[in-house]
Amino acid sequence: MQFRDRKDAGQRLSEELSRLELNDPVVLGLPRGGAPVAFEVATALHAPLEVFVARKVGAPGQPEFGIGAVAEGGGEVRDEQLVALLGLSASDWAELVRREREELERRVHRYRADRPLPPFAGRDVVLVDDGLATGVTAEAALRALRRLDAGRVILAVPVCASETARRLGELADEVICVQTPSDFAAVGHWYADFAQTSDEEVLELLGR
Repeated sequence: MQFRDRKDAGQRLSEELSRLELNDPVVLGLPRGGAPVAFEVATALHAPLEVFVARKVGAPGQPEFGIGAVAEGGGEVRDEQLVALLGLSASDWAELVRREREELERRVHRYRADRPLPPFAGRDVVLVDDGLATGVTAEAALRALRRLDAGRVILAVPVCASETARRLGELADEVICVQTPSDFAAVGHWYADFAQTSDEEVLELLGR
């Protein structure tokens, strides 16, 4: 089953989430692609929408080859096997993380300026992305959210690799997916329209 676009995916995901009894929920989208999905979820749940920024940490010289991730609030994940395989020292890793945290802070400022995150204490936090293959950025975000006193942390995505859903289920209180295919391929495979989401679109959705 393909989604038409992120709006369609968000609407279908909202149907799954509507079956839960949520306590004063707040919806967080992982930018950029998670923001349009999260907007539909927040609209359906009559909940506030915000972004929660996470960044993949790429291998040296191969930024698209993820070996870990960082998130605001101090969340950090690294693939120990890949780090060892690449022969990265502790200082090598620290430098990769430093660069991504600089970009992360730039994006936090771009999306929120001086606006703080909404209060999480005692509330259900719904973390939304447009789909997860390895889920490493979502994992970093979940680890950060675990420190922020939320009532429940619910990871909600339209499509997620089945093994990733199982792994992240150990970090989130609940994982809600419309689809969890075992033959995953890539997130874009599950969308008819998977055009890149721009910063301007994220800001427009937050403004609405």
